[in-house]
Amino acid sequence: MKFVILIHSNPQPWGHPTGDFNAELQAQSPEVRAQMNAEFEALLSELSERGELVTAEALGDPATSTIYRWDGGPITSDGPYAESKEHFAGYFLIDVADRSRAEEIARQFASPGDTVELRPVMWPGGEDV
Repeated sequence: MKFVILIHSNPQPWGHPTGDFNAELQAQSPEVRAQMNAEFEALLSELSERGELVTAEALGDPATSTIYRWDGGPITSDGPYAESKEHFAGYFLIDVADRSRAEEIARQFASPGDTVELRPVMWPGGEDV
């Protein structure tokens, strides 16, 4: 079963890894940040070794995005695309045995200042996994 783990964040300035530019994570002690980084790297290694990590990408600054909408015809405007302080920062595509495993993994992606969303990937034909 494929799931996407969506990372929403508001680093200032925009940059990756988001924790390097996120006030909430930077407020943690250097020891806590080092431990969190080590745990995250261990998680990514585990996912790779198990063949569960399909791909991952960080996204550029939302201010560099272009928006396409339909209002009786195509309309193009500058980004960012969301009317909120958090923007889509990147994603991890995982392929796991079931939703329970996906939830176990996604829970470990949560960190101060970020919001993590787990969503099933839709198969051709439009049905959720």
